[in-house]
Amino acid sequence: MSATNNLVNNEYTDVMLNRHSVRKFQKDVKISRDEIMDMLKEATTAPSACNLQSWHFVVCDDEEGMKKARSVMMPFNYPQCDTSSAVIFILGDTQSHLKYRDVWNKACEDGRITPEKRDEIFNTFLPLYEHADRSFLEKDATIDASMVAMQLLLAIRAHGYEANPMAGYYPDKIAETLGLDKERYIPVEAIALGKSDETPLESVRYDVKELTDFC
Repeated sequence: MSATNNLVNNEYTDVMLNRHSVRKFQKDVKISRDEIMDMLKEATTAPSACNLQSWHFVVCDDEEGMKKARSVMMPFNYPQCDTSSAVIFILGDTQSHLKYRDVWNKACEDGRITPEKRDEIFNTFLPLYEHADRSFLEKDATIDASMVAMQLLLAIRAHGYEANPMAGYYPDKIAETLGLDKERYIPVEAIALGKSDETPLESVRYDVKELTDFC
């Protein structure tokens, strides 16, 4: 799946349970684009509605990109932009169904599914999205992008880095600033990543018993 030599922490309990948001990073640390692509590839194993994979990534990792990232952030997120190795914007793709046939045609060509199964998928799911209203497409894209964002946070830790998920930005500015179609792409999350330069706050969690009902 990826260059496993880049995985420096493959201990599930540590990767997940000891993940904390870091807001100050070591400014001199550079993460190669190849490794960033590895982390993104690992993250995209996340589930998505009907396997639409309604996500899109924009990586800001150089001076020009970081200026763009900072320009759309609220001031309390400036420290992350000023010190992190990269900021990754995760957007929901409301038009992912337009390339849906490519995924399943490839699966059919590879022998993973039969032509009959492929056609069944097309006839079941595609009409749902082709005739959907804007709110439905936005909801699905937001859920998918949220799933891949959480998986990316864990992949980042497995590669030996820390991260800070951020929603403190001006959403109306994101797509155009990043050179994307604002009608198609909706911002869901931004993630700053790098090597930590602080001891992160260990936040208190609510008792799961207070949050759960069985029926």
